[in-house]
Amino acid sequence: MPTGDVTGGAADQAPAPQGPPSGRSSRAGRNLPAALGVGFTLGLSLIAILLFAPKILIGVVAVAIAVATWEVAKRLREADVLVPRIPLIAGGQAIIWLSWPYGTAGVVGSFAATALLCMAWRLFDHGLDAHPRNFLRDTAITVFVLSWIPLLASFATMLLLEDKGNLRVLTFMILVVCSDVGGYVAGVLFGKHPMVPAISPKKSWEGFVGSLVFCVIGGLLTVTLLLQANSMIGVLVGVAVVLVATCGDLIESQVKRELGIKDMGTLLPGHGGIMDRLDSMLPSALVSWLVFTALL
Repeated sequence: MPTGDVTGGAADQAPAPQGPPSGRSSRAGRNLPAALGVGFTLGLSLIAILLFAPKILIGVVAVAIAVATWEVAKRLREADVLVPRIPLIAGGQAIIWLSWPYGTAGVVGSFAATALLCMAWRLFDHGLDAHPRNFLRDTAITVFVLSWIPLLASFATMLLLEDKGNLRVLTFMILVVCSDVGGYVAGVLFGKHPMVPAISPKKSWEGFVGSLVFCVIGGLLTVTLLLQANSMIGVLVGVAVVLVATCGDLIESQVKRELGIKDMGTLLPGHGGIMDRLDSMLPSALVSWLVFTALL
């Protein structure tokens, strides 16, 4: 993710194990070859889907969101935050799939219905005679997770269904990668001034500037060459993606810091879990949908 940490902030959350550093690990504490291999494989697979069978991306998003939601719910329950996993995951699938035929109406309706179902589920999950414990805290965090993961992800599917939707999705994905790479390179080479040390000590202002430069250049090129649109739209969406991608990265960093964990999961070697790769993608999908829907 941006601001000089290629690992998406995951290395900031828990003390690193003591011992000699591995020659294969980056400054962020990751196995860099494994991270690059997984990243390239995922990236090339998504590009192939977008170019040759774009509707398949809806299913890919649905699976990724289900796994990410399960990862977060599992971590929360380990911290004794009892989010209702079954309705949360099922409702997340409804939000993604109903965005296909019904657009924003399907998203809003399924989001509200899932939130209500989760509240009722948590109210009665210990039976009709038991007094709910931490009901307000748990339901508030449940709605947070519902908003954070499936709701934001639904904007990627809605973006896909618009005119040249596959190229719009490809554009915002390229911009997130530009932000990630620019932040990592500038952070490693020049990073000296911590950006938000209380949340993510490894992130620097130099990395943020690198993210901004790479992302603006990427926005100019992709919007002009892929979407054949005004280059100033590329500048706007580039700046917007850097801001929200950084914010998304920091949000997950803070969540993991409060939970006392390093990663949300272990599914992706060198990256952590699925959610550790989606932290910047999710808010970027929202702002990309907003900018492209308004200006293209």
